[in-house]
Amino acid sequence: MIMSIGLVPSPAAPVNGGRLVAERLSDRLAALLAAQLDKGGLKPGDRLPSEQQLADSHGVSRTVVREAVHQLKSRGLLVSRQGSGVYVAAPEANKPLAFDPSVLESVGAVVHVVEVRRVLEGEIAALAAQRATRTQVAGLKRALAEIDRAEAEGRDGVAEDLAFHRAIGEATGNPQFSRLLGFLEQYLREGMRITRGNEARRRDFMQQVRDEHRAIVDAIAAHDAAGARRRATQHILHGERRLEQGGVITRGKRAKTAVRS
Repeated sequence: MIMSIGLVPSPAAPVNGGRLVAERLSDRLAALLAAQLDKGGLKPGDRLPSEQQLADSHGVSRTVVREAVHQLKSRGLLVSRQGSGVYVAAPEANKPLAFDPSVLESVGAVVHVVEVRRVLEGEIAALAAQRATRTQVAGLKRALAEIDRAEAEGRDGVAEDLAFHRAIGEATGNPQFSRLLGFLEQYLREGMRITRGNEARRRDFMQQVRDEHRAIVDAIAAHDAAGARRRATQHILHGERRLEQGGVITRGKRAKTAVRS
């Protein structure tokens, strides 16, 4: 049985402790349906109501329903049967990695993903220091130059910053790290925009970030695993401190914490 949730648009809220982005109706509907799957409200083999039935039930358009169903299909939770409809898929032996959609809801929720990344970043940098080739080190230096170029042109540099950290993952020689960092990006992108915006307001913040990035690359280039681990971990911790100094988060209020890459 599909329960109606009376979906209505959610306005964008302030950054400090509020939602990072205005939530889409399709995301909310997808989250509701996924929760019903987890709780057994919809069982493998059950046929989903038609697009029109779901639209009427939840007070949304068929386009919203279509987008929500597409999300669940892409996650392997629903399957289409030609000429028959959409059905709940049988549980997969190997489930794809996914985080709770609430991770995207607020600055406070992003910290949970950041803590995961904090653990990963140090070890990834250490492995990169052990294994990076001259070509990969040169690529890291080019990635830093791209960040500087983005800032000089007045862009937020988020894409370039993410690319820099992906390049560190690639320098480990282990493709799984690059895939894992790429997965985490979708949950960190909005939080990074907040932190880069905070840093852009102060030249000393921007210089600190440049220095920290270069210190990581220097340690990797010197094949100093311990130094790369320390520099990468400190970079993330210092990002949190800059948010506190910029008034974006309050010291001691962990639920409001968010750390940049």
